[in-house]
Amino acid sequence: MLVAMAVIGFVDTFIGEISQTVGLWQFHAMRSAFMMPLLVLMPVFGLGVLRPRRWRRVLARSLVLSTSMMLYFGALGLMPVAQALAGMFTSPIFVLLINVAVMGQRIGIWRSGAVLLGFAGILLVLQPGTAGFSPAMVMPVAAGFFYAVSAIATRSWCEGESAVTLLGANMAMLGVIGLVVALGLSVWGGGSTGFLLRGWTWDVGAALPWIVLQAVCSLGAVFLIVRAYQMDIPTNVAVFEYAVMGFGPVFAWLLWGQGLGIWQIAGIALIVVAGLVIALRSGEAQPG
Repeated sequence: MLVAMAVIGFVDTFIGEISQTVGLWQFHAMRSAFMMPLLVLMPVFGLGVLRPRRWRRVLARSLVLSTSMMLYFGALGLMPVAQALAGMFTSPIFVLLINVAVMGQRIGIWRSGAVLLGFAGILLVLQPGTAGFSPAMVMPVAAGFFYAVSAIATRSWCEGESAVTLLGANMAMLGVIGLVVALGLSVWGGGSTGFLLRGWTWDVGAALPWIVLQAVCSLGAVFLIVRAYQMDIPTNVAVFEYAVMGFGPVFAWLLWGQGLGIWQIAGIALIVVAGLVIALRSGEAQPG
């Protein structure tokens, strides 16, 4: 899990470079195209199967997760890596809230306090009402919400499905959505050059190496995450996912000189603490 988080923390810092020449939607279309041959080979090496058992449920999960990934990668092209990661890692808070609101789960003082702590961290990172705030900064938090929904869907809708099936369906969904929207923006988008609204471009030479790197590294990282969860109980493994909150900002600083303000650093720390408390308490037998 630590190696996977280091890989993700490293490779996601290149989205800022990709965003200079290629739009969000074309990025997903191209990344999926490079991933699919590798995914097809995974069953050959005994790493799972591509064919879903219940394709409607797998498709529904893929749509939710794809929404999360679109928002997360869109945020990476607009703000420092640490802020985008902080938004994504609000997902344990949303998982807990969804379980309480929809499934009637009872929680105790520890996890209730963690939820409040996490939302205090969100406010510090986003800083609404200040000159530095923009609506785009809500994108990674929205990504965290949809990621939480997809996590619940993985357990409740897709139990027994192969990890390769779920990964392949998600990459195919991202690729199709990315291709359709990119081509649509090329025809009706009015020639926008921004990362979120840029249509298809053939001038991909500068971004191509980074997209290939993203595809290969992301696929490898996801495989390592799956193996980590197969080797130990989920609670023990999940806490190490927060290592990306260290790797990401460090690589962003070393490679691109990205920095954060003191209040944003404090907010990220609160989100990490909240997530760790929720993960640890959720793995215990007693309510908390």
